[in-house]
Amino acid sequence: MFGRLLILFITIPLVELYLLAVVGSRVGLPATLMLVILTGAWGAYLAKSQGYSILARIQAETAAGRVPTAELIDGLLVLIGGIVLLTPGLLTDLAGFALMVPGFRALIRERVKKKFVAQVGNFRASGPAGTGTRPNDDDVIDV
Repeated sequence: MFGRLLILFITIPLVELYLLAVVGSRVGLPATLMLVILTGAWGAYLAKSQGYSILARIQAETAAGRVPTAELIDGLLVLIGGIVLLTPGLLTDLAGFALMVPGFRALIRERVKKKFVAQVGNFRASGPAGTGTRPNDDDVIDV
C-alpha cells in the first residue's frame, strides 16, 4: 500500500507539471495561469453548490427516518472532488470535475459501497478481536 501511495504522489505531480508545461508552451503562460485559476474557482463553486444539495438530501433522509448512506458517500466524493479541483493541474481538475457530475458520482458510489460491504463482511467473519471465530449465543452472558 505504501509503495502505491509513493508512486501516486510522485507520478501524478510529474504528469501534472508536464501537462502544464505543454499547455503553457502552446497557449502561453498567462493563459495557462488563468486556466488554473478559473478551474480552481469554478471547482470551488461547484463543490459548494453540490455540497448544499447533498446536505439538503441528507436532512430529508434523516427527517424521513432513513439512514442517508448514499448521500453521505456522495458528500465524501464531492469533498474529495473539491479538494482535487483546488489542486493546480489538468488531470486533477478532470478528476475533480468528474466527481461533481451526479451520474459519474453514482458509479463511484456503488463501487465504494461494494468495497465497504466486502470489508465489513471480512471484519464480521473474523469475529471479536481477530480471534477468527464468530460469537454464538453461548458466548453471551447476560448480567
